[in-house]
Amino acid sequence: MKLAGRMDRLGTESAFEVLAKAKALEARGREIVHLEIGEPDFDTPPHVIAAAQQALDKGFTHYVPAPGIPELRTAVADFLERTGRLRTTPDRVLITPGAKPIMFFTILALCEEGDEVLYPDPGFPMYASIASFAGATPVPVPLREENGFVIDPEELRSLVTDRTKLLILNSPHNPCGSASTPEQLQAIAEIAIEHDLVVLSDEVYWALRYDGEHHSVLDVDGMASRTVLLDGWSKTFAMTGWRLGFGVFPEPLVEPVTRLMINSVSCTSAFSQHAAIAALEGPWDDVDRMLEAFRERREVIVSGLNAVPGVSCVEPGGAFYAFPNISELGVSAATLSDRLLDEAGVACLPGTSFGIYGENHLRFSYANSVENIRKALDAFTTLVR
Repeated sequence: MKLAGRMDRLGTESAFEVLAKAKALEARGREIVHLEIGEPDFDTPPHVIAAAQQALDKGFTHYVPAPGIPELRTAVADFLERTGRLRTTPDRVLITPGAKPIMFFTILALCEEGDEVLYPDPGFPMYASIASFAGATPVPVPLREENGFVIDPEELRSLVTDRTKLLILNSPHNPCGSASTPEQLQAIAEIAIEHDLVVLSDEVYWALRYDGEHHSVLDVDGMASRTVLLDGWSKTFAMTGWRLGFGVFPEPLVEPVTRLMINSVSCTSAFSQHAAIAALEGPWDDVDRMLEAFRERREVIVSGLNAVPGVSCVEPGGAFYAFPNISELGVSAATLSDRLLDEAGVACLPGTSFGIYGENHLRFSYANSVENIRKALDAFTTLVR
C-alpha cells in the first residue's frame, strides 16, 4: 500500500516510543524507573471524577456543539479572568479532545506551502512535525543554555523573513522547564507586531511554576488580536487520559477552526466537558499539593544530577522536567539514554528528541516519587563512573 507523500513529513513523539520499550522490558521482568513520560503521576481530583459520573447519570452521552458546550466555554473565560491571565469572551473559546488539536488546527488554518513557522528548539516535537505536515517550513529558534533556555529576542528577529507566518512560544517550557520573563515577552511581542506574525502560545504548564507569577505574551497590549492561547486540563488537573484541551482564538480564526473540528472530531465528549467545569470551578487544593510535591522532587533531582560526575543541571522554573547537560561525558544523548534504559533501568529521553539543539542533554520527567528519583540517580551515577 502506497502512502501519501505528506506522511513522510509527519513525525512522532519519542516519549511514547521509549515508554513502549520500557514496558516491554518490564514484561520480561526488568525493574524500570519511569522518568520518560510527561504526565503527572497523581490521580484526577475526586470532585472532578464525581462530576463526570453525575453527567453520565444525567444522560450527557450525546453530540454537543463542535466548539464546546456553552457552560464550559463560559467557565473557561471566567477562569482565565479570575486567574489574571486573560480577559476574553466565551465565543472565542473552543474546546477540543486534548490540547494537540489546537496546534494542528491553528497550523492547518494558517500555514501552507512557502510559509515559515518559527518554533523553539529544543521544543515539543509536534510543533515542527505538524508545520511540516501542513506543507510549511519549520524554522527552529535555538534555546541556549547560556541564555537560560529562553528565546533571545535578537536571535529571533534575525530568523524572521517575509515568509514567516507563525511564531510558537511555550512557557513554562517542555523539555527545559524554563519560563519567560516579562521583558523577553515584551520584546518578542514587538517583533510579532512589527512583522504581522500570528503567535501560538502554548501554556499548558502555566500552573506548574515555582518562582513568582506566570507570564504570557498575552500580557502585552495588542497581542490578544494575533495570539492563540493553547491550554488544557491534562497537566494542571492531572487529567491526561480525559483528553481535554481548549484554545482562545482571535475572532477571524474561530469559524475556520470550528470547521476543522467538525470535519475531524465532530466534538469533545459531552460528559467530560462537565467534569472540566468542575475542575475549573472547584477547589484548588489538589493543584497546590501537586505543585508542592513537584517542588520537592525538583530539588532532589537537580541536586542529584549536579552530583553525578560529568553532569550539570540548571534549576527549572516551571513544569516537571530536568534538562541536564551531559557534554562532559563524551557520549551522544541518544546513546546515553539507550544505555540508561538498557543497563541501568532508567527510562528518559535524549535531548535530540526535542530538536537538534537538544544534543548534549537528557530530559528527565520528575513526575515520579522521590524514592524512585533517588533510585534513578544512584543508577545513573553507577553507570557513568
